[in-house]
Amino acid sequence: MSVGGEQQSQATSGSGAQAPWHALVLTLYPGMFPGPLGAGIVGRAVQDGAFALDTIDIRDFASDKHRTVDDLPFGGGPGLVMKPDVVDAALAVAIARAPEGAIAICLSPSGQPFDQSLAREFAAAPGIVLLCGRFEGIDARVIEARALREISIGDFVLSGGEPAAMCVIDACVRLLPGVLGAAESLGEESFEDGLLEYPHYTRPAIWQDRAVPAVLTSGNHANIRAWRREQALRLTAERRPDLWAKHPARTQH
Repeated sequence: MSVGGEQQSQATSGSGAQAPWHALVLTLYPGMFPGPLGAGIVGRAVQDGAFALDTIDIRDFASDKHRTVDDLPFGGGPGLVMKPDVVDAALAVAIARAPEGAIAICLSPSGQPFDQSLAREFAAAPGIVLLCGRFEGIDARVIEARALREISIGDFVLSGGEPAAMCVIDACVRLLPGVLGAAESLGEESFEDGLLEYPHYTRPAIWQDRAVPAVLTSGNHANIRAWRREQALRLTAERRPDLWAKHPARTQH
């Protein structure tokens, strides 16, 4: 789902500068943010104005004095489910604040697997709204009503969607123009060509009796490129047969 709102016009007013890419996170634990997103290249992107991060506390939208956000599941079973009315009220505010064209996402273990192609899609949008679930999950009706895109970062279960949201944001921010110092390095990273990345080495040339592959110190750049390509193909075939099965090089190798 893409959303609209006032944020974009507010951010671009005055100087006419392009608005930063905006991530807006709905969570029961806003204190978890920025966390790792405040350090490294992502933290610098915030300082440089390429990226904006905001959180909304879902509990603020509970209607009772106990700030209840969950209830027992219909049909029985263990755990609790996040209430659709509370979540929807929080989403309404998030969507109003998000830049026009932002993508609304629900982090869910049953969602579409997050990969580099999705990171590129999300980074190309003006921003994203990320809904972080807790307990046994979120009432499915609000996900359907808001047409949220359900995204999973892997086949495992976390205690909540916040770590997954951080992964998604980090993967997107590093793709934004100007965030990485050497833009050409993006094309050589894992998954950009459907392959794992080749191994890396640096000084010292010999460490614990292990020498750097001779081709890397040969000065022959054509041979170095060929070696790196061969290593990427080999590692992908050995470690990620799912990627290798879809790669065109498989039939030529």
